[in-house]
Amino acid sequence: MMAQSKYILALLTFITIGMIIGSLFQLAFIWRLEEPSGTSHWENDKEASLLRLGLVKPEILSWSPRVILFHNFLSMEGMKSDVRTSSGMFLSSEERKYPIIEAIEKRIAVFSQVPAENGELIQVLRYETSQLYRPHHDYFSDTFNLKRGGQRVATMLMYLSDDVEGGETYFPMAGSGECSCGGKVVKGLCVKPNKGDAVLFWSMGLDGETDPNSLHGGCAVLRGEKWSATKWMRQKASF
Repeated sequence: MMAQSKYILALLTFITIGMIIGSLFQLAFIWRLEEPSGTSHWENDKEASLLRLGLVKPEILSWSPRVILFHNFLSMEGMKSDVRTSSGMFLSSEERKYPIIEAIEKRIAVFSQVPAENGELIQVLRYETSQLYRPHHDYFSDTFNLKRGGQRVATMLMYLSDDVEGGETYFPMAGSGECSCGGKVVKGLCVKPNKGDAVLFWSMGLDGETDPNSLHGGCAVLRGEKWSATKWMRQKASF
């Protein structure tokens, strides 16, 4: 029994170290893209311009769950929200071919390190005053949704407006501090919607298992309208 316990402990230690190393490699890749040299280094590079290299600024918010805030992820052109006017709508396969959408999806693929073809169609959402989204997981717990593309690996949540009070993205299981969620003080991590920023978080760990700590929600909007666009990424291509 003692030998078995030591084996299990060693295995768990190995997995934990692997997850940390994997996270560091991914973050090192992101930081390498965002050199402190500014935009001048990339000004004649069309591909770099498409990816907004030198403009996007990553900020690590949490290791468990893994949450990264990308400041200035979208340009003003990429934040136009007149494609749809309903409260919630997925962009169509044809709209996915628009140059602006293609550029955004390629940017998401580079910064998340998940192939663009593994992503679901972008969903544009509008939250009006008092509307919210209660804490939930993005990963699936049923077999039906897993048949097409496998499990959801990560989510990129992009903010399209910031003239709003409340509407924070809330991670109850992240950190040990307190934050303001729709005007209420709660435990966890809250990200204020800021136009052009994007939050990337993982629903699965580097061990391939779903991460319960990825629980998140949308806090109540107190004033104004909150516009956002969400991109879910799967284990394999199917969309």
